[in-house]
Amino acid sequence: MLISDEAHRCIGGNSRAVFEYFVGYKLGLTATPKDYLKNIDTKKLNEQDPKALERRILLDTYKTFGCESGDPTFRYSLLDGVKAGFLVNPIVIDARTEITTQLLSDKGYIINTTNEYGDEVEDSVYQKDFEKKFFSEETNWTFCKTFMENALKDPISGEIGKTIIFGVSQKHCAKLTQILNQIANKMYPGKYNSDFAAQITSSVFEAQQSTINFANNNLNGKSRFLEGYDTSKTRVCVTVGMMTTGYDCSDLLNICLMRPIFSPTDFVQIKGRGTRKHTFKYTDADKQTTTVEKQNFKMFDFFGNCEYFEEKFNYDEELKLPKITEKNSGEGVPRPPISEIVLGDIDPLKTVNTTHIGEEGMRIDREFFQKAKETLQNDQEIADAVDNEQWERAINIIKQKYENQPQLYMNLEKIKKTQKLDRNITWREVLEYVFNILPKFKSKDELLEDECDKFISIYKPNAEQVPYIKNFIKAYITDAAFREIIDNNCIIRLNTDYVGFSVLDYRKIKGYENILPIYIKENVNMNLFM
Repeated sequence: MLISDEAHRCIGGNSRAVFEYFVGYKLGLTATPKDYLKNIDTKKLNEQDPKALERRILLDTYKTFGCESGDPTFRYSLLDGVKAGFLVNPIVIDARTEITTQLLSDKGYIINTTNEYGDEVEDSVYQKDFEKKFFSEETNWTFCKTFMENALKDPISGEIGKTIIFGVSQKHCAKLTQILNQIANKMYPGKYNSDFAAQITSSVFEAQQSTINFANNNLNGKSRFLEGYDTSKTRVCVTVGMMTTGYDCSDLLNICLMRPIFSPTDFVQIKGRGTRKHTFKYTDADKQTTTVEKQNFKMFDFFGNCEYFEEKFNYDEELKLPKITEKNSGEGVPRPPISEIVLGDIDPLKTVNTTHIGEEGMRIDREFFQKAKETLQNDQEIADAVDNEQWERAINIIKQKYENQPQLYMNLEKIKKTQKLDRNITWREVLEYVFNILPKFKSKDELLEDECDKFISIYKPNAEQVPYIKNFIKAYITDAAFREIIDNNCIIRLNTDYVGFSVLDYRKIKGYENILPIYIKENVNMNLFM
């Protein structure tokens, strides 16, 4: 058996010969499989460029490991790990300065430059230009100060928790390291002596060993905050890509994105560095042991990366093949800039938004539903049952073959979270949506409006009563306290125990006081609104 870790990176180049030489079972492990055949017309591409098709097949993780359908043999997502208690989700700190807010806008950051004829013209720079052709020392200072003031602290020693910062380039990392050490020397005099932050890039001597020392809590010695506590003196590693994949340092408490990211693979891998659980432990001189469990980590996002992957990234886009000459070291050699813009203006922090990521995860974690949808659509048994409106049969097939099975871990609660629904759903709704009978999952408010419209179309109350009847229906369906008052006929309590529907409002539905509760109980699935 041939076992490949980080399989998405180990099946190209010279490593390919290993896969082609050995005959037998091949097991590939990866957090970010590469689907180079997704949305590709293989017949057309073979006619146009057979070499390109061959490279796609050779680099496609699914094809190499016998999963031609695009389904892995076994999937266990970040969301599954968080829900089972093996991993933790981040607290996202979206922090933007005056300049980065403009860099992230559609117009970009507008600057006045002089063209080759000496005329003054306007030009735009965007987030991809930061530290490549657009330089702002003040912005870097704001990034570093924001991190230092808001970072999660080590729960035992109280110092800044261990951190990885991802910069644009080796030059950028050197700048950030210098700034962080200057700030740390002022905040904690005598504690670090310029060892608070360390640059870990390929140009630095013994960089690989430094990553190991950081994980083993011995980079530049031990902490000076608490004698005998096993944690590294250096608190921050500043890198471009060396610590992006396959790096196991469970006591990380902060991840900082001081660069824009456009690859979902890179984003998932970087985020993954912080998700591992850890028990912080310290035994004092009196042999008393203190332990604290890691509950989450902070992910500082200075370039709207989380927003990009939540709202703007096209997950159905055809993957581009890496260039043949490309070295996947993570460092890369930046192309010389066409022109350089150096800004010296003060760049204050403009916005800071904190988001606690719950069990529903980020959209990049929730993309599983597309795979679940395709799986159900391709199941001929389910498709036939839906065509014949045999809903009970179709639902039974789902429950037997897919519900909570290891391939997808599909269940109603998970689908509800992936679709960001504010109510419960049924398997029939899922089937109707998957097979395009429903254009979308309706929100709670939309369903409540539907229920109101049904009652009004049947009983046809006068126009003056309609708004009060609607309020009654919505309150009765969604509010247990209101239901209790109505069902126990304690109407006077509406004026004291309930806000939103008064005794006066109740009088407006005269003639329907008894009809409404009975109708709702007999015709409305109230479990959907719980």
